[in-house]
Amino acid sequence: MRAVTTVDGELAWQEHPDPVPGRGEVLVRVAAAGINAADLLQRRGRYPAPPGAPVDIPGLEFAGAVVAGGPATGRFAPGDRVMAVTGGGGQAELAVVPEEWLLPVPDGVTFESAGGFPEAFSTAQDALFSQARLGAGERVLVTGAAGGVGTAAVQLARAAGAHVIASVRDPDRHQAVAALGADEVIVPEAVGDHGPYDVSLELVGAPSLNEALAHLATGARVVVIGVGAGARLELNLLALMGSRATIGGSTLRSRSSDEKAAVARLVEEFALTLLADGRVTVPVAATLPMAEATAAYERFAAGGKLGKIVLTAG
Repeated sequence: MRAVTTVDGELAWQEHPDPVPGRGEVLVRVAAAGINAADLLQRRGRYPAPPGAPVDIPGLEFAGAVVAGGPATGRFAPGDRVMAVTGGGGQAELAVVPEEWLLPVPDGVTFESAGGFPEAFSTAQDALFSQARLGAGERVLVTGAAGGVGTAAVQLARAAGAHVIASVRDPDRHQAVAALGADEVIVPEAVGDHGPYDVSLELVGAPSLNEALAHLATGARVVVIGVGAGARLELNLLALMGSRATIGGSTLRSRSSDEKAAVARLVEEFALTLLADGRVTVPVAATLPMAEATAAYERFAAGGKLGKIVLTAG
């Protein structure tokens, strides 16, 4: 098979041995794979692949068709359309993943959309509901709301009956984010004018979080899942004590196999149902062939996009 391959910080489209599924694993012919911030970090050597994942093939999510299952599999058959979050290796013609991590691709959903669904929607659903316990009627701030996880979070929070305030720096993206379900779309500098917030989903980093902390409701929950703008800030503990707020963080990649399987089942019950019904969508800003991964990564890093950048195979 061929795969996007990191070589001394650069990306190449190289040959690799075909992966072989082990016990409980499924081999998938990849049709599309989304790009995420973690892929850029891994390329720069700042986010090593977890044990068992290819160290030189990036890709945390993919969609495609089942080729074969290893021993102790059986839910999915050859030809079934599937997608998954994975520890790495998704940006390749073939990928192996534990069957319990797989999600079915609903009828009518393209592989390009499916390739950008698993990481974004799993991350957003886990952060909003498992971590922040977002409830109907609560006010949730989503920063960096025009990105892949941001657009997923806006839609899921709205579907759950929350009041969604989306922070988007580029005014040209405001109307599109509002169309996804945001009740208010604001520029980051206006965060202080639209609180208090019961939940703050931080996708940007320290400078953005610092602004939101002063405008939390009593008992607010903050979940940090993105730090592209910086990872360190000076925290006013008195303000945190006064609001009785809690601050947490979340990643999917470092979790155990069982934990990832549990996330997949929760996503299948909620977000995947919404995707199948057409109540949520996967905005795709651009698709490029895997052989042009360098250009795709540059497009991702440039920002100013709405939704996902997706690589396609074949």
